[in-house]
Amino acid sequence: MDIIKKLLGQLGEYRKPAIIAPLCTMVAVGMEVLIPYIMALLIDRGIAKADMGQVWLWGGLMLVCAVIALVIDSAAAVFGSRASTGLASNLRDALFEKVQTFSFSNIDKFSTAGLVTRMTTDVTNVQNAFNMSLIIATRAPISLVASLIMSIIISPGLSGIFLVAIALLSVALIAIMLKAMPLFGRVFERYDNLNASVQENVTAIRVVKAFVREEHEDQKFTHAANEVHDLFVRAEGLIAFNNPVMGVAIYGCIIALSWFGTHFILAGQISTGQLTSLLGYVFNVLISLMMLTMIFVMVSMSAASGKRIVEVLEEEPDIVSPQDALTEVRDGSIDFAAVNFSYRSGNGEETLAGIDLHIDSGETIGILGGTGSGKSTFVSLISRLYDVDSGCVRVGGQDVRDYDTEVLRDAVAVVLQQNTLFSGTILDNLRWGNPDATLEECQEACAAACADEFVDRFPDGYDTMIEQGGTNVSGGQRQRLCIARALLKRPHVLILDDSTSAVDTATDASIQRAFAEKIPNTTKLIISQRVSSFASCDRILVLDAGHVAAFAPEERLLKTCNLYRDVYETQNKQGSEADFDKLEGIEGVTYDPLSQRFDPAFSTELPFEVNPAVEVELARKAGE
Repeated sequence: MDIIKKLLGQLGEYRKPAIIAPLCTMVAVGMEVLIPYIMALLIDRGIAKADMGQVWLWGGLMLVCAVIALVIDSAAAVFGSRASTGLASNLRDALFEKVQTFSFSNIDKFSTAGLVTRMTTDVTNVQNAFNMSLIIATRAPISLVASLIMSIIISPGLSGIFLVAIALLSVALIAIMLKAMPLFGRVFERYDNLNASVQENVTAIRVVKAFVREEHEDQKFTHAANEVHDLFVRAEGLIAFNNPVMGVAIYGCIIALSWFGTHFILAGQISTGQLTSLLGYVFNVLISLMMLTMIFVMVSMSAASGKRIVEVLEEEPDIVSPQDALTEVRDGSIDFAAVNFSYRSGNGEETLAGIDLHIDSGETIGILGGTGSGKSTFVSLISRLYDVDSGCVRVGGQDVRDYDTEVLRDAVAVVLQQNTLFSGTILDNLRWGNPDATLEECQEACAAACADEFVDRFPDGYDTMIEQGGTNVSGGQRQRLCIARALLKRPHVLILDDSTSAVDTATDASIQRAFAEKIPNTTKLIISQRVSSFASCDRILVLDAGHVAAFAPEERLLKTCNLYRDVYETQNKQGSEADFDKLEGIEGVTYDPLSQRFDPAFSTELPFEVNPAVEVELARKAGE
């Protein structure tokens, strides 16, 4: 009942048609139940006595009842469809809005494919069940009871045949339903696997084709589809027994009524017209039972779907804004005070442990660490995408838990490692950072992110359409557009989570210079595996297995931090001075400050590999 109450709570403005539909159905059923009774009067008083006046009277009355039933039934169908589709629309809106409130830890509980299934297949099942409940669930019991009453009024003796048929039929149908219902519940669990296979394949279609894994993916999908198929076949196979069981009951009743009815007619207990009406009522009774069984099927299917929908609706966000929340972030200073964090609190596996540090507003901080060292987790705590287990994180001198979450996240711009662009124009995507940004502001942001040089080359410029996920631009172009989008927020804190990994070192250096010039007061956190990305950093944070291994300027780290020194020396093992010497000894080698590349006529013929650090330095000098 709680699930039904929760689902029906989303009816909203569609409550009125949801009430009108069953009322119309009740009136239509009343008209339909009268028709067999009027038919008996037509036969007995008109046809049997050859009285055409009575034939026209009762025939006309039957026609009026049939037309009224047809019109009102049509109105019931319209109102029922309006109510059920409205409920489905509101449920999808409610689910989507709920997901938007989730923290990352909430989202981790539901797979993407699972959420898609809930918003599509599960909602459709609930919609169909609700529509059937408004129309058929009203029609079937009323028609059954009314037909039984009319049968008893006509002939109490013959109506006993109905009661025996109903009892036997009910036992058979209930047995079928008890076996079929669990199977329908398992079907929708398999839908998640099916949707996951489709989503993964379509999203990674380039990788699938690059590794020629189409056959493997096809087999994986076929396996998931076959699981759904097999369960449906078993469930529908059981439901298929409804028809033969119903056929036996109907024909059995007809034979019994014909046999016993003949004796009743000869005995003068009933008339021919009354027997005819009893045959009409037997169809009404048994068809009503069939409709009730179909309702049970649909309800059993939708019960599992409704439960899955309510699971999302009842999920409470782990992170919410406090009462009297702060609505202004003073500056971009960041403090971590004895911070401990784990994705599964209490399991003893801490992703971050004992983090204590202070970052001044406007500082540029590099963050280095191996895979799994906690770099992305560290920056996620700043915008409160997760909450710490103990300690606190402060931004602008205030605990992040004291801020309104929207205000905090609006002050912190994040360019994630996995960059996402949305379908629409380049301008539409840029304005995600600032919906009111002018074209000039967007162009300025693109220039700072070194994105203007390729945007200007597109025939449609900033009106160029981006496909879903940004699949029609390169990885480096996608990263630069995402950086420009973040810059348009004019944030107090800018986080770049390995977001320049797909651009060359010279472009990376140009972006760093633009940051220093365009947003000097913004605190910048740069996660990277390239030490060349830290050339403009005031300090570098080195994380190792969730602990702070070192936090100091690069010069000091080279002297005191073995981990950083090993990485630095590995990436710069050739030595920048040697490369400069080699370059100076080759006549005609030039560096184009516009494209920030070596002259291709000569760079392709160099007898050695140019160190990335040299590219950065050349880019810096070219800019001067």
